[in-house]
Formats: sequence, C-alpha cells, structure tokens
Amino acid sequence: MKVDSSFHNHTGPQDVWYVLFGIPGLEHLHAWIAIPICSMYIVAVIGNVLLIFLIVTERSLHEPMYFSLFMLALADLLLSTATAPKMLAIFWFHSKSISFGSFVSQMFFFHFIFVAESAILLAMAFDRYVAICYPLRYGSILTSSVIGKIGTAAVLRSFFICGPFIFLVHRLLYCGRNVIPHSYCEHMGIARLACDSITVNIIYGLTMALLSTGLDIMLIIISYTMILHTVFQIPSRCKEKRD
Repeated sequence: MKVDSSFHNHTGPQDVWYVLFGIPGLEHLHAWIAIPICSMYIVAVIGNVLLIFLIVTERSLHEPMYFSLFMLALADLLLSTATAPKMLAIFWFHSKSISFGSFVSQMFFFHFIFVAESAILLAMAFDRYVAICYPLRYGSILTSSVIGKIGTAAVLRSFFICGPFIFLVHRLLYCGRNVIPHSYCEHMGIARLACDSITVNIIYGLTMALLSTGLDIMLIIISYTMILHTVFQIPSRCKEKRD
C-alpha cells in the first residue's frame, strides 16, 4: 500500500488527497473496461431521462404506479451519475486523485441513493401487492398523496441512515495512507485507512445494511410470495364459481 512520506504520523482528513486505484491487477485493461461502463451509463441516462420526461408530460401516466416508476428512474439516474463519471476519469484519463471532501460527498450520495432506491423497490412491490390482492380497493389505498408520503419517507429514512457515515469517517485519525483500491467512494474504503479502531464503523455499517436493504429485500420477497399465492388461487376460485 502506497504511503506519501510527506504526511505526518497523524493527519487531518481534510488535508489529504486520496488516490482511487481503480481495479487492482487489471490496470492494463482499464481503458477497455471503461467502454462497457460508458455504454451502460449513456443508456441509463438516456433511458431514465426519457422515462422521467414521459411520466411528467403525459397526464394519463399520473397514476400511483407511475409515480413509483418515476422515483425509481430518478434514483437510478442519480446513482449512476454519482459514480460513473469518476470511474471513467480513472480508467481513461488516470485522474485518480480526489480530495477528502469530494470523497465524502460521493460516499454519502452513493449510500444515500442506494438505500432510497431499495425503499422505492419495496414501495413498488407493495403497489403490486395491493393491485393484485385488493384490486377493488387499490384506488382508495394507494392515492397520489400516499405515494408522495412514501417517497418522502424513503428520502428521510435514507438521510438518517447515511448521514452518520459522514461523522464516522470525520472522527477517525489517519496515518498518511492515501491509496484506496476501489474505483468509487464508499464508507469502508476510507475507514480502513485510519489508525483508529474502526469497530464502530463496521458495526454501524453492517447494522444499517441489515435494517435497511436487508429488511427491504425480505419484505419484497414476502410481498411477491403473497402475490404468487393469490395468483395461484384464482383458477380454483373460478372453478368453484362454475360448480
């Protein structure tokens, strides 16, 4: 691991410029790896922008289901934009250095949008559950107001979960190590460079991952399991009515 000898034994994080190394061991392939990443990023931007524009301008799409799709497209657009440009700069132009402030900003937005996107996917699963299992009550349960509140709750939850990451990396003392073997900014990438114990960082990161994304995945699975259960019961109900 490279260490800049100009650093003191204990360095304030705001004084350090960090180096995002890219993909260790594949440095000679960085230029080629960037091609599919750039292609996917362009497709994601164009596709999500068109989808957002269509939902906003087409009045017939101003329905709860499409509001959820709008939020998902916006989150996907922001998440890819928060990470892909810097990755391409590293792979193509060898622009690997990044200030502590820029690192923390990208780290926060990366985790924030990821957690929010997980909540939006859960909201979409709930939307499909209500639409299929309670079709006659769908309009009264999932109104535009309810969808708006769900979106606000997703943003607030993500903020309260990811906000402490900023404090957790600021509180650490750093010893001058400044090389991060990643191509994007994430919490544990910078925490591992600290001289201090990072036990709190590890525990908080794992706990929040389980209570946010992990819990969301479990609820999504439960939701679609109940949807499949309802769908498989439809033929038997139709047969009973015929009899």
